[in-house]
Amino acid sequence: MTNPDTASQHPTATPDPLFRLARALLFKLDPEQSHNLALRALALPPISGIAGKRYQSVSSPFRSMGLQFTNRVGLAAGLDKNGDYIDALGALGFGSIEIGTITPKPQDGNPKPRMFRLTEHEAIINRMGFNNKGIDHLVKQAERRRYKGVLGVNIGKNASTELDKAVDDYLICLERAYPVADYITVNVSSPNTQGLRDLQHGERLEALLQTLKNRQAQLATQHGSHKPLLVKIAPDMTSDERLAFCKAAIDAEIDGVISGNTSNQRQWVAGHQHEHEQGGLSGAPIKTLADDSLAEIASEVGTKMAVIGVGGINCGSDAKHKLELGADWVQLYSGLIYKGPALIQDCIRNTA
Repeated sequence: MTNPDTASQHPTATPDPLFRLARALLFKLDPEQSHNLALRALALPPISGIAGKRYQSVSSPFRSMGLQFTNRVGLAAGLDKNGDYIDALGALGFGSIEIGTITPKPQDGNPKPRMFRLTEHEAIINRMGFNNKGIDHLVKQAERRRYKGVLGVNIGKNASTELDKAVDDYLICLERAYPVADYITVNVSSPNTQGLRDLQHGERLEALLQTLKNRQAQLATQHGSHKPLLVKIAPDMTSDERLAFCKAAIDAEIDGVISGNTSNQRQWVAGHQHEHEQGGLSGAPIKTLADDSLAEIASEVGTKMAVIGVGGINCGSDAKHKLELGADWVQLYSGLIYKGPALIQDCIRNTA
């Protein structure tokens, strides 16, 4: 059962014909299996070479957080958790790529199945649980990259680490990722690691941000280079919670906010067979929620830090609207699964 309003509320980019064929085949497989297969295929030299020529993008450079970007369209964390496909994804034209979420130790994540397509809604529900190969593997992959765009590393905590000791995991990842990253994102907003979202609030948030900012300053001196520190937050916060978060981020002099992550809400996909699956909802249905959260955050932090808009981008006009709401640049994920690389180019043209 579908929501009859979804299509009319969310205009879409037209997929490339080649992508339509590939999607038709991949969507016959389990979502996680097709995800991994698509990435491996994209990394094959013949396919990567074709993609690089087919999806060449016009450069529209800008600066944010002291970094030079070739365009305002980035890849959100989660697609390439381990940094195994940086160059292949870079060939699609992204101005920035964020890898992770990564944790200090490798971990398997949550039991399978843990990813679900809601194709009628152009949405995904996932409860992956930070499955990754660990920070040491990611660093080695990042050191090998040929991709010349901006590289972000999204960091988290291991599921086995107690919440009161979470800062130790973030410090480990910050220190290891610092030499290879252009910026580092602190993920405190995934709904798929128990208790993690508690770090978005109150004294826990303030202590975490201040500790990481202090270590960032030490690392900047040690390496002779300032690497911006960002925080990724959920779109499910109340207005009061967002205001409190913004105050804490400003007080800690955080460099940027990524708004937002997946949502625990389900009203937009009511009646779907996967409606009650645990995990975060992403894609077209959360566009309005993500945009409202973005607008409120942008109005609070003003020019004090960069703001990155994520969530529900299904065409170039969606990306443009996020800039109009106050985002400095945008990131894609679920829309890319449904629309393919043509979405990247559409968004680049509309945000140039």
